Amino acid sequence: MGKPVTSNPTDLQKFIDKFEPEKFKMMADGIEIRGISNIHRTINEAKLLIDRLKLNLTIVHRAEMMSCRAFEVTTAPAA
Repeated sequence: MGKPVTSNPTDLQKFIDKFEPEKFKMMADGIEIRGISNIHRTINEAKLLIDRLKLNLTIVHRAEMMSCRAFEVTTAPAA
């Protein structure tokens, strides 16, 4: 017999489902969200959602990401 299939979405999938980014690229340890018109507001909204849902995720934003108006949401390192 095979293993039963269960629906246990990861924290990253929960974030994608709730945040509903228009443009994103999957990466090895998270996603890159691109094409944001108001980057600061969107990053704050993402942080609030992560806190509210108590997801094990973190926001990464570097200066070179400003040119494509992007930020990353990655799995938080283990404490």
